[in-house]
Amino acid sequence: MRTLDDLDVKGRRVLVRADLNVPLDGETITDDGRIRASVPTISTLLERGAKVVVCAHLGRPKGKVNPEYSLAPVAARLGELLGQDVAFASDVVGDSARSTVEALQDGQVALLENLRYEPGEESKDDAVRGEFAARLAGLAELYVGDGFGAVHRRHASVYDVPRLLPHAAGGLVVAEVEVLRKLTESPERPYVVVLGGAKVSDKLGVIANLLTKVDRLLIGGGMAYTFLKAQGHEVGRSLLQEDQLDQVRGFLDEAARRGVELVLPVDVLAAVAFAAEAEHDVVEATAIPADREGLDIGPKTRELFAAKLADARTVFWNGPMGVFEFEAFSGGTRAVAEALIAGDAFTVVGGGDSAAAVRKLELSEDGFSHISTGGGASLEYLEGKTLPGLAALED
Repeated sequence: MRTLDDLDVKGRRVLVRADLNVPLDGETITDDGRIRASVPTISTLLERGAKVVVCAHLGRPKGKVNPEYSLAPVAARLGELLGQDVAFASDVVGDSARSTVEALQDGQVALLENLRYEPGEESKDDAVRGEFAARLAGLAELYVGDGFGAVHRRHASVYDVPRLLPHAAGGLVVAEVEVLRKLTESPERPYVVVLGGAKVSDKLGVIANLLTKVDRLLIGGGMAYTFLKAQGHEVGRSLLQEDQLDQVRGFLDEAARRGVELVLPVDVLAAVAFAAEAEHDVVEATAIPADREGLDIGPKTRELFAAKLADARTVFWNGPMGVFEFEAFSGGTRAVAEALIAGDAFTVVGGGDSAAAVRKLELSEDGFSHISTGGGASLEYLEGKTLPGLAALED
């Protein structure tokens, strides 16, 4: 895979596919982690005299212009982080984009409007996607893929454009791939994976693949209740995917056959409703009342999970242990994060809600070996899938 060192960028227009898909409250960015992660690659190109044209998506405007998903607030924040103005094009490949790019001088940067305003970006029709990719590629002379959070998508800006221009991987993508290779090719043992989040169905492939690689698998979050139900326990009104019970029973059997220690919650915070201030009690995970739903792992489980992480040498964590957005149900996620910070393992936070939780709970990001910018991309890599964006960069 070529890197920035393989490109002569001075005086040339470089299209950087970044991942700037940040959460917004109106026009206020509530978590700028992905913007900050994009800065090193952009800064390097600017320092080397490139004319940098950044493109990215935000949300799901479904091929239509929608002001709610404008990247304008991102342009302002990116400028603050870079310490220089970021020119903002009000379209993607139209008149504004062309004039904005043409006006760039060496060492200057522009951001195009949301890629997903264009139907061709996500089109499943190769011709439609290719036509848009050609117009996007026409804005630049070189391409740098640095949007790791999108490399698992066969989208025009990720998959088609690098096939039209001399290209290389940005520093963020290079770092992400190096970390994932450590997790899949030669992890130091014990190798422990912590999975949480809402649905088992979102992680079927990765669980199946990890059962062939890990020593210990800790399951929390909403997905834990499907595992508990598969063992024959009642889970009250907790999140449950009944259509996945047979699959989960298969995971339990496979773990036992392979000698993988699969650890489930032993107690939970069971609430009367899904609400921040809901009345709740600590109950045994095998005895959740019929009128309650589990919203976090309980204190015994937090201690158990911390103990199971204490001797780990490699840890991958993806998915919160509870509804961390509600203060009352954030303790389990905090406990896992603090156990990782306290240990000596190579620790990888697998992006998405896990990374958001670290920042929301105001935990030190430096306490982890790596915090991924791409939850979905990380999971698909660990599942063993080919990621289209990485494949395009490797060609």
